[in-house]
Amino acid sequence: MLFFLILSLRKIDDLMSKLQDIDDLDRKILAILMRNAKKPYTDIAKQLFVSGGTIHVRMKKLEDAGVVKGYNLSVDHVKLGYDICAFLGIYLDKSSLYDDAAERLKDIPEVVSLHYTTGLYNIFAKILCRDTNHLREVLHDKIQKIPGIQRTETFISLEEGVDRPISLDSDPFEDEA
Repeated sequence: MLFFLILSLRKIDDLMSKLQDIDDLDRKILAILMRNAKKPYTDIAKQLFVSGGTIHVRMKKLEDAGVVKGYNLSVDHVKLGYDICAFLGIYLDKSSLYDDAAERLKDIPEVVSLHYTTGLYNIFAKILCRDTNHLREVLHDKIQKIPGIQRTETFISLEEGVDRPISLDSDPFEDEA
């Protein structure tokens, strides 16, 4: 048991060390790519007055540290025929059923985001559906049939007011210096 604790502490130390290695240039690179992931590294290099190789090396470092988890394409789901965006508050019979319920929910294509939460619900999910009939099918035929799900509360979004990445314009560690 002590071995695993020491191993875990070493992993945390390694992660903290990598995170402390994130400097102002890394934050600027991330801020640019979070606004436009298609921007060529050479253009970023020119904008930041460094070489293209520097951008590649920095991005590799950020990927290895787990800061950059992947690259996504943002699409307008309404233009793809998914007119309903809904949020579900999901009550479980027991909190210990989260892992099993989450695995089953991941298998439902309409579930696009899933969070284990505090408060009223055990799980908060975002789902996209074509219309209200599709929403009813997803709820009734898929989600509510998952063992351990006691009940759900559905909130239909009328409009998304903000969808943006976290701002990296300021240094979150500057007060610690």
